[in-house]
Amino acid sequence: MATEGGGKEMNEIKTQFTTREGLYKLLPHSEYSRPNRVPFNSQGSNPVRVSFVNLNDQSGNGDRLCFNVGRELYFYIYKGVRKAADLSKPIDKRIYKGTQPTCHDFNHLTATAESVSLLVGFSAGQVQLIDPIKKETSKLFNEERLIDKSRVTCVKWVPGSESLFLVAHSSGNMYLYNVEHTCGTTAPHYQLLKQGESFAVHTCKSKSTRNPLLKWTVGEGALNEFAFSPDGKFLACVSQDGFLRVFSFDSVELHGTMKSYFGGLLCVCWSPDGKYIVTGGEDDLVTVWSFVDCRVIARGHGHKSWVSVVAFDPYTTSVEESDPMEFSGSDEDFQDLLHFGRDRANSTQSRLSKRNSTDSRPVSVTYRFGSVGQDTQLCLWDLTEDILFPHQPLSRARTHTNVMNATSPPAGSNGNSVATPGNSVPPPLPRSNSLPHSAVSNAGSKSSVMDGAIASGVSKFATLSLHDRKERHHEKDHKRNHSMGHISSKSSDKLNLVTKTKTDPAKTLGTPLCPRMEDVPLLEPLICKKIAHERLTVLIFLEDCIVTACQEGFICTWGRPGKVRAEHFCRQEDSMQGVLQDQS
Repeated sequence: MATEGGGKEMNEIKTQFTTREGLYKLLPHSEYSRPNRVPFNSQGSNPVRVSFVNLNDQSGNGDRLCFNVGRELYFYIYKGVRKAADLSKPIDKRIYKGTQPTCHDFNHLTATAESVSLLVGFSAGQVQLIDPIKKETSKLFNEERLIDKSRVTCVKWVPGSESLFLVAHSSGNMYLYNVEHTCGTTAPHYQLLKQGESFAVHTCKSKSTRNPLLKWTVGEGALNEFAFSPDGKFLACVSQDGFLRVFSFDSVELHGTMKSYFGGLLCVCWSPDGKYIVTGGEDDLVTVWSFVDCRVIARGHGHKSWVSVVAFDPYTTSVEESDPMEFSGSDEDFQDLLHFGRDRANSTQSRLSKRNSTDSRPVSVTYRFGSVGQDTQLCLWDLTEDILFPHQPLSRARTHTNVMNATSPPAGSNGNSVATPGNSVPPPLPRSNSLPHSAVSNAGSKSSVMDGAIASGVSKFATLSLHDRKERHHEKDHKRNHSMGHISSKSSDKLNLVTKTKTDPAKTLGTPLCPRMEDVPLLEPLICKKIAHERLTVLIFLEDCIVTACQEGFICTWGRPGKVRAEHFCRQEDSMQGVLQDQS
């Protein structure tokens, strides 16, 4: 891990850092916050969140930004690295009473320069649909809290849909809504649709169509976050019980499961090609899980406290030609590895296509992802081919990776996967179970769960013999004293002493669900920098910058190497000199 030195220097907040791409630099004049710029008292408040949308207007300033701070919600034009932020002119500002915004999401499919649909979830359980450009409040869902009384933890539009959205609550339930339907004046009645290991799905039983269309009960305790795969066909959920569960969204089938080292999982993200999932949580680790193989392939240790956000960077990669090597898998395994962003997409894809050419040397690929946590640190990680394909000769790309027994899979796994807890190890997944190649080429044909599909799904599963299941809505309190400081291979047995929940960690530790520390490669971060005074709650990778935010309510822009014009820094320096003169 990159160290900063000792004493006072270690506690300094960093304003720049260097990676193999070059220098990333904090742009103070591109910082967004409340208009009065007074730090927010974050005690007892919900995390600050940030959502972006591009309106595709002709002005060149098509990006819009929404963020919540305490009881307040703001909507601004986002000028990024191009121009300083103007906090005096929010497009829309809302202050709520009796409840707080907890999360939000734009519908990118319907956004225009004249109108945008923004969903906002609240601490009391409601979900609001607003248009911050027209300054309208369209609808309020779960208004009487008849559907769920617990805090909304995550809300997202269903990919490819103009009307469907999914909402997760701290009760452990998710609900599928349609903006065109009402919620009814009485509590909904449900009919069991599908049941499996630690999950159940119900339809709303009523004479007329009403919200919610579906109710998912997932795991034990709060459902902290979910994320759709790039093609919208799969759904990854992380819960307070420490489990990652990946579902086929249309068929409501459980595809695979993973268990944290201990404690709850708080965040989840898909790689741009849908082949890998990264999670973070109360074990202070980032964990990389293979979607195709349904197994943990690496863990990353660099944070000193809970990991609050993980995100892949689709605009940064390392592609280099290397000496010929023999591959144990088929050529299919190496097609369309990544979508690397608009600038690099064409050149990168053409170089990746060389994998299928017999007269070319193969190409080495590195995935980049980042994480932020309650330790106020930003970590960047590289996931290299010696981790992804450990049975091959090691590639020349060696970037801060400590491989511990990387060439042998977890004991008892035979290199394969386990789909559900408690099952014996199945044979490798057939190729048909993997995501379609190239999320980019399928962008125009994303599948979405429409009302008709739901109706057909009900009839399909109506003939199944399903057992009743008691719904469990226990919300486990976070246990901060379980935070992991420094992990070594010797500490794995001690971690077994963590307070047991209904799923005994002793029965999962050392299995493919949760391999021991010494059984998988251990990643070390490329950089690990303290960048805030308060815990970090946002990490978003954009084309020309990285956006972070902390619980004080400051949204910071980090210019990428070569993306910041010199005059931007000149304006900042002139302004800073003016401030210093005023103070003197």
